[in-house]
Amino acid sequence: MKPLEHIVHDLCRPMSPLPTDTAARLDHLPAVKAVLFDVYGTLFISGSGDVGTAAATDTAEAMTQALEAAHYKGDLKKAGELGKDRLKAEVLEWHTASRAAGIEFPEVDIARIWKKVIVRLRKDGVLKPPRLDIEPIRKLALEYECLVNPVWPMPDCLETLHTLKERGLVIGIVSNAQFYTPLLFSAFFEQTLADLGFDTDCCIWSYKELKAKPSADLFPRAEKYLKRNHGIKLSETVYVGNDMLNDIYCASRAGCKTVLFAGDRRSLRLRESDERCMDINPDAIITSLDQLSDLIQ
Repeated sequence: MKPLEHIVHDLCRPMSPLPTDTAARLDHLPAVKAVLFDVYGTLFISGSGDVGTAAATDTAEAMTQALEAAHYKGDLKKAGELGKDRLKAEVLEWHTASRAAGIEFPEVDIARIWKKVIVRLRKDGVLKPPRLDIEPIRKLALEYECLVNPVWPMPDCLETLHTLKERGLVIGIVSNAQFYTPLLFSAFFEQTLADLGFDTDCCIWSYKELKAKPSADLFPRAEKYLKRNHGIKLSETVYVGNDMLNDIYCASRAGCKTVLFAGDRRSLRLRESDERCMDINPDAIITSLDQLSDLIQ
């Protein structure tokens, strides 16, 4: 079975960001010691504008193609038609159960969701009894994600990360994500997160926490490791993201300085009708990632 990174290469093609009508506001940010990033729509162009499970972009054809690529057997056309609805139903069931357990903004573990989908399709009689090993399921999940939500590095992404690393800033991530999200960095840049300058302790992925932004619990997790590993507070940290609610609102409430990335119309979420965002202003607005390093003194 091919490495998962190869699936990303095979299915994702170059994309360019779509310009927005939002103007840059390049206010300097003093006393910054750490930078935390969102991933989809910020560091990477996202075809759907978000991680695929959040964007709920799916088709029966993509499901069939993913099943074929992952070497499942049976009536794959029918499995694709049923599977897209089975996938939505499993995600909804997970969210409903999580909210009943007191989690306001639940996140799924997509590999576990796909395992349930495969079991249901087997019971439907459209898949031959498959092995439920985790690697074929992870391959299936990634094949499907790349079909419904192709991604590509945002212009100046790698150069910006290198600049921040060279300047000695701590770099981390707080992102709605799945198991395949960290693979994007090794797939496109052929470097590990650590090689790129990230403190992997300070990379908070929603699928591991089973909570998604705008949950208030993710940034305190990042703060725990910023303090423990570097003695840095969130007030000395800037967060960069493309969504006024999930990124700017959440990060500012947690105590971060904030930078709105307004560089791609696909993913820019201004949330102008959301009252939680009406009195929230980012500390700066950038329209390309290469503007970021000039803001941080």
